[in-house]
Amino acid sequence: MNDCLFFGLNEYPILIKNKPDKITKPIQFKFENENENENENENENENENENENEKQIKQISSGGFSTIFLFKNGKAIEYLNEEYSNQKPKKIQIEENIQKVTVGWGNEAILTIEGNVFAKGYDINSNNPKEFINISSLIEDKNDRIIEDVVSGANSIYLLTSNQNVYGIGSNEYSQLGFDSKTFPKTQKPILMMKNVSKIFSGNSSDHVFLLNSNQELFGCGFNRYSQLGLGELRREETIQKLTKIQNIPKGKIIDIQCGIAHSIMMIENENENENENENENENEKEKENENENENENENENEKRKLYSCGNSEFNGLGKKETTYEFTEIKLSLFENDNILDFSVGSYHNLILTSKGKMIGFGYNASDQLGIGDTYNQSIPIQIELPKLRFNENISNYHISCGYNRSFLYYSSSFSNLEEDLIKLFKRKEFCDISFKTKNGEIIKAHKLILKYRLNQNQNQIEKLQEIISNKSIKESNQIFEMIYSNRIINPKLYSEIKEIINSNEKIEETMKRIYLNENEKDFIIERKEKQYKFPKININNEK
Repeated sequence: MNDCLFFGLNEYPILIKNKPDKITKPIQFKFENENENENENENENENENENENEKQIKQISSGGFSTIFLFKNGKAIEYLNEEYSNQKPKKIQIEENIQKVTVGWGNEAILTIEGNVFAKGYDINSNNPKEFINISSLIEDKNDRIIEDVVSGANSIYLLTSNQNVYGIGSNEYSQLGFDSKTFPKTQKPILMMKNVSKIFSGNSSDHVFLLNSNQELFGCGFNRYSQLGLGELRREETIQKLTKIQNIPKGKIIDIQCGIAHSIMMIENENENENENENENENEKEKENENENENENENENEKRKLYSCGNSEFNGLGKKETTYEFTEIKLSLFENDNILDFSVGSYHNLILTSKGKMIGFGYNASDQLGIGDTYNQSIPIQIELPKLRFNENISNYHISCGYNRSFLYYSSSFSNLEEDLIKLFKRKEFCDISFKTKNGEIIKAHKLILKYRLNQNQNQIEKLQEIISNKSIKESNQIFEMIYSNRIINPKLYSEIKEIINSNEKIEETMKRIYLNENEKDFIIERKEKQYKFPKININNEK
């Protein structure tokens, strides 16, 4: 099931065949082999159909170079934006499983579960721009080559290492790597930009970048002709050559920043929410009695989120008519009594998704990238008509993705959202029956039955896990357990320490089925739909 809507530019057409070059309203996206009912590679297709995760879209990234679809099985396909009428999507040939894809105007980057980054593009590898190379292996410090995150700018790529250092590679034409562009216009070897960084923010067509440190201080550099860095009217230089601290940021926790060519949009969570956050969970912490309370709590969190924009209003990308030189709030009547689920920024257009199923758009619309049925630009946010979607417990993980001049909405059924359910269970202490002690003496609890199946069903692996946890902080321990409870690689450096004790052949779906002790698929789904988590207490050495 390809749960994806598409609208905007359909060049040549590449993405959807037998359709106009502009898709004016959201339509269902289908991959080419489904459109054409091809029977080629039947064996390969049968293998792909074995696991529903291999059909579920995990992420979409679209830029000037290509559009990439990443699936939950760690595989990806790309549609190159090239003028060939017979152009077909092709699988990205990376031996390691992929956990993230990112596409810029002239580059692609692939982050694998092992913490390696493979990338291509003229500014990355001018000798062979169409071939992937391992750019993380080019970092001079060999102890700093495990990558936690990767972000593409227009012609630059930014790497966040497990040591919280950021490296830049590619174009520095507008000092987007934090160095004087006249003396240092480009690098094809990663160069250290900043230390002690927690997040990177840029955009698929942006020549500016933001870096957030562990103290929630924000720094930016690069192209600033339109005040898209939010430094104020007095700092309207063409380029900001060095990473500069951004002042006058709205109060609260920075959740995300997404960048267009001439503007930036920031999501802030109310600072009152931060007071309730506590990484040091302990066994005495009170948990919510049922899942509904947890869901209500998540809605309250989303309700505290606000969006702020800065930059040039010429292309109507700010959600207001006037140019703003610092981040100022986007006030929308459409948000009343509604919560922000997700937002995305393209080159000049923006989309917002709310918890009540509204999709709101504003900005440049010459290629129908707002999906409103015409090509008029929208300075004031407007609601976009969507095909009927049921925003309820049967569908979850809604995401929107804006490319240069196209847009996607993708979502998945909660029935296959097993990893999320496992992580929720990890946080429900009433189902935990085994304790581990961190290096600072804090207690972290887990469930013995999950560990039984995820750790090769071996008591010795439990002991090895305790050894590892005893040298970690509570934050690192939580990350370790989230990786054990799911197939996600949240922290590649920590994953490298636990991967030997995790049963990688044990599919997460099979683990969940055994935990529920249901052999009937229908019963299993019904039980999950009703969210009745019934974990029997068993001896770790017993075989069921």
